[in-house]
Amino acid sequence: MGNNSGTGARKSLRWFLIKRFLLIMFCIYVSEEAIGILYEKLTLGTADILSDLQISISGGGSPISFALQTLLYALATLLPGTVSGYVQGTISKLMGDSLRIAVTSPLFTGRWSVVLRIAVIMILLVMLLISLLPWMIGAFYYYCAVTKKVNELIEEEKAQQVAYDRQRNLLLSDIAHDIKTPLTTLCGYSKALSDGVVKEEEKRREYLAAIYNKSRRMDELITLLFEYVKMDSSGFELYREEEDLGELVRECTAALYTDFEEKDISLVIDISEESMPCLMDKIQMARAVTNLLNNSIRYGKAGGRVLVRLEDYCLTVADDGMAIDREFAKHIFEPFRRADKARCSTGGSGLGLSIAHKIVEMHGGELCVRLEYGQGYTKAFQIWMPS
Repeated sequence: MGNNSGTGARKSLRWFLIKRFLLIMFCIYVSEEAIGILYEKLTLGTADILSDLQISISGGGSPISFALQTLLYALATLLPGTVSGYVQGTISKLMGDSLRIAVTSPLFTGRWSVVLRIAVIMILLVMLLISLLPWMIGAFYYYCAVTKKVNELIEEEKAQQVAYDRQRNLLLSDIAHDIKTPLTTLCGYSKALSDGVVKEEEKRREYLAAIYNKSRRMDELITLLFEYVKMDSSGFELYREEEDLGELVRECTAALYTDFEEKDISLVIDISEESMPCLMDKIQMARAVTNLLNNSIRYGKAGGRVLVRLEDYCLTVADDGMAIDREFAKHIFEPFRRADKARCSTGGSGLGLSIAHKIVEMHGGELCVRLEYGQGYTKAFQIWMPS
């Protein structure tokens, strides 16, 4: 759960950041263009005033560059004459010669010169702030949007982890019960046999068969737990080789033939004779197919039918047993998920389908469930493998 949800969250956050960044940069570009037009109109409107004050301004580049250079030149005029000239020369060298400011009005050399210069500087400072406003708003919006998105992802991941832990704890409780029940039976039957309480040979065989079946069930539960923990670890890898998918399905079906017979289930096998070479980890893929077949045995009805069909790299395992609720079908491949009716009547662990789904997914295939397959089958699981 952690690996899949973490990867999905990272992808979601990455695309969110890219889209928001592009949107903000576009808005900043439009805003700067609008501010540039505003400055241009403002400059044309105040041309006469500047002319009366004997102030000439030329050049300037972008709105931010224009406002910043003008502000620096204006600040420099507050300094003593020689120092002011030196500072303006330095600014010109550092920022280029794109801006020219000339002040020849007597107003800026009289008793009100300092006040007027400060007023001009305040106006220029406002212009600079207006020029920087799109960037400040963009940065603030980006910070708020990213913070909100990250918090949402954190809350979502926490909720998923809580749900995952709850399902896991429920399953572990059920598995502990499923293991304890056969252990109790094993202890009772083995004690009766060792103490010589059971005299009849037929009864002894019945007890031994029960011990065997319960031991097998415990082994299946432990194996599923081991497989799930191994596959959920970060270092798990597939060892792929080219194998015939049809031959693999035949071997898996043949290995479980006696299990189908014990439940009096009729096997309907429809496997194409054509070779279907597939790059896969044979051991893991066999485990996925076996889990689907075991699922059809566990939830198929006694005396019913199970269809095993393979054509065009699509494996179908269908049965006419217990139907699947539509709401539960949405979560059927999630780990530690099983229906209440299944838990009560069959003792399924809820891991077999999750493991099969994970294996198929790692091979680049797809495992899905069909609630209505037709021909009298109540449900079907289909594996689509890349050719």
